[in-house]
Amino acid sequence: MPGERRTLIVIVITGAMMVVEIIGGVAFGSMALLADGLHMASHTVALAIAYFAYIFARRHARDERYSFGTGKVNSLGGFTGAVLLAVFALGMAWESFDRFLHPVSIKFNQAILVAVLGLVVNAVCAVILEQEQDEESTVEDPIAETRSQPGGEETEHHPRHHDHNLRSAYLHVVADALTSLLAIFALLTGKYVGALWLDPTMGVVGAVLVARWSVGLIRVTSHVLLDRQAPERIRNAIRLAIEADGAATVTDLHVWAIGPGKHAAIIGVVTETLRSADEVKARLPRGLQLAHVTVELNGVLVEETREVVSSRAR
Repeated sequence: MPGERRTLIVIVITGAMMVVEIIGGVAFGSMALLADGLHMASHTVALAIAYFAYIFARRHARDERYSFGTGKVNSLGGFTGAVLLAVFALGMAWESFDRFLHPVSIKFNQAILVAVLGLVVNAVCAVILEQEQDEESTVEDPIAETRSQPGGEETEHHPRHHDHNLRSAYLHVVADALTSLLAIFALLTGKYVGALWLDPTMGVVGAVLVARWSVGLIRVTSHVLLDRQAPERIRNAIRLAIEADGAATVTDLHVWAIGPGKHAAIIGVVTETLRSADEVKARLPRGLQLAHVTVELNGVLVEETREVVSSRAR
């Protein structure tokens, strides 16, 4: 798949630049450059996890041992990458504070050259992954509901959704680009103004920004991993579609993500007119992309007082 292939390309490029920056940071005495190199090191590992997630999801896509497929491997890869970001941020902040207490001499010209090269490499990698995100985002999001209009007509809305695994890889690269930019600024200021304290300061600033990004990604991916209820607008769309003509009442509703752009649902319905689960599922908004729907049907006119049917939505 394109996301898998492009992630591998970025891993190779980032890994090579990581070695150059770490060696350069140690050899030239720049904390900002070393922090950027270590940043890339953690991201190389995180990107490798993202690549593994793609391979695992593809190879086990039809494995019956996974009840709802392997879509959540995507979010697991994103969550793991976000945790690595947070750990790196702590390490970078610690090392930067140590440099305040124990400053070292810096070879500015060489360090600036390596930092600029790192920024160019990060920019190229970001473009590669951003293009893939744009392609992935054209798939219908389950948030896209078919809403009833006053005249009885229906209109479909198709917002974009994100591949959490690909988003994690993209954020890693963007974070690398930011630390490269901060390193260049600190080195130029130290060389021409003599503000040597900016070198470790940029390490602290970069750590704070990276930590903020990682927390946001941890929050989003953990919602998927813990089967958090889908947003209220999705649940409301399902409820309104089933109850539209008063023929049925939704008494229980659980909707959760099982992969990028895919949701599963368990719906409890009380009705006196609908006689099968298929009739209920026929009322579901077409834009939801529900991959698995379970309907529990109860009603006085239903031949069986309880019918549970599980099948893939048509």
